[in-house]
Amino acid sequence: MRREFQEETGHVVQINDHIGVVDFKLPWNWREFTNVHHIAVFYSVSKIGGEIVKLKKFEGQDSLGAQWVSSKEVSVENASPLVLKAFEWMETERVGIEVNYYNEWEILK
Repeated sequence: MRREFQEETGHVVQINDHIGVVDFKLPWNWREFTNVHHIAVFYSVSKIGGEIVKLKKFEGQDSLGAQWVSSKEVSVENASPLVLKAFEWMETERVGIEVNYYNEWEILK
């Protein structure tokens, strides 16, 4: 998990706690696929080093990179379901166990 976090963001983290697992199902037109089922594992972490890095682009890349944002800046128009769920957890300290279905979702470019 620490390696993946550093690859995706550039930050070195300490894992504090496992928060939960959340399922997301949403439309995704990539190659012959029309939908995606993301299973996200949420952790509470502390940054102990590193700086945000620019991601290398490749076919199928599903991230535009990392940046620090406040809850006031995040909306359905500019964030992924995963980011929205993370902010929901920060407000409620709950992630739930239901599958999150999105019949429509625009992938940001």
